[in-house]
Amino acid sequence: MSDWIALLRGVNVGGVTVKSAELRETFAGLGFTGVRTVLASGNVAFESDRADAAALKRDIERALSDRFGYEAWIVLITPSRLRAIVAAFPFDATDASRQPYVVFASEPSVVDELMTAAGEPDPHADPLERGDGVVYWNPVKGTTVDTGFAKVLARPAFKPTTTNRNLRTLEKLL
Repeated sequence: MSDWIALLRGVNVGGVTVKSAELRETFAGLGFTGVRTVLASGNVAFESDRADAAALKRDIERALSDRFGYEAWIVLITPSRLRAIVAAFPFDATDASRQPYVVFASEPSVVDELMTAAGEPDPHADPLERGDGVVYWNPVKGTTVDTGFAKVLARPAFKPTTTNRNLRTLEKLL
């Protein structure tokens, strides 16, 4: 058995409602065990005897689309990879005045595009750093929709290819 974590993009926002119980049922219906949801923002930890990540991702996305009626996109990651991403967070995650975020992308090229589009953000107001397949972002609380990078993330081109999580949520998943 392999442990996996699925991070769903765009659920419980913008009219796409996915209840945790139904989400667990959907994953269990795919034959996964140990299914556990964390918070109501599309985070699922589970076990599978299947090792082909691409096939798992495709099957999960299809099942989510069929069950909940939206174009599903997920990040599928192992707990060890997620641990490495969390451990590499380059900012002070204990700073209560900040929102420690990790932005996941569908492909490494999307991370490149995000960093290029961000340009030279203000390192105090909108600190960014490229990680291994992610962008680390640590904006001041209350500004997460107003900063330059927030506006980049809100662009239609990035909505279907990115999802972000607060570092604290990722820690709960682990």
